[in-house]
Amino acid sequence: MLKELTKRYEHLIRGYGIDAWGAKDFDGKEFIKGLTSIQSLPICRGCREGGGNEVCRMRPCASERRLPDCIECDGMKSCKNFDALKKVREGAIGVGMLAKAEDDHSDHQRLIRKWITEINTKCSTCGA
Repeated sequence: MLKELTKRYEHLIRGYGIDAWGAKDFDGKEFIKGLTSIQSLPICRGCREGGGNEVCRMRPCASERRLPDCIECDGMKSCKNFDALKKVREGAIGVGMLAKAEDDHSDHQRLIRKWITEINTKCSTCGA
């Protein structure tokens, strides 16, 4: 979803020619460079599926616990990476990529299936 959004935004920025008429302190080339960089990020398919950030701090823990994804960990709230995980999840919820859990006792597998369905529905290329 993030890759698709940045690609669309890059297209809009280029289409409007903001480099030529944008704010004087706006560096359009650096902005496009940032969008392109985001588009080149590897897609994370879950901690045990591979792909994603090669130096992910969460993957070793999830692999050691034999979890497909950190969301399934019962020790998430005491995790040293909790703040980073929370930021990613809240960001995804904020843009409509994930559904917010009703409470801490939700069935994680059900939520994961729901999130995957929602992501695939909203982004035709995300499941590819």
